[in-house]
Amino acid sequence: VQLQASGGGLVQPGGSLRLSCAASGSISSIGALAWYRQAPGKQRESVATITTGGSTYYAASVKGRFTISRDNAKNTVYLQMNSLKVEDTAVYYCAARDSGSIQYRYWGQGTLVTVSS
Repeated sequence: VQLQASGGGLVQPGGSLRLSCAASGSISSIGALAWYRQAPGKQRESVATITTGGSTYYAASVKGRFTISRDNAKNTVYLQMNSLKVEDTAVYYCAARDSGSIQYRYWGQGTLVTVSS
């Protein structure tokens, strides 16, 4: 499975961005999809998760501002980010895990989101 993330960029506080992550390869094995982020000097953290059934989970810091969704026909997962804050600045990674697995085995290359005035 290969994951290709895109959509990062520079945005002002309060602005919006939508990240995309396209999956290819043996995608029939994929279960949950997720977005993680890593800010400078910090550990990678989970941002949002979506299961095959469409259940979603969010970090407390982004709940109500970010929305994760998936388009199974396009093998793509999205992260809509609204009301962005300076502290959302990070490299964002998409990740996928096999059905029945609890570990994320597949990772995209990361896309940089910078929130700054």
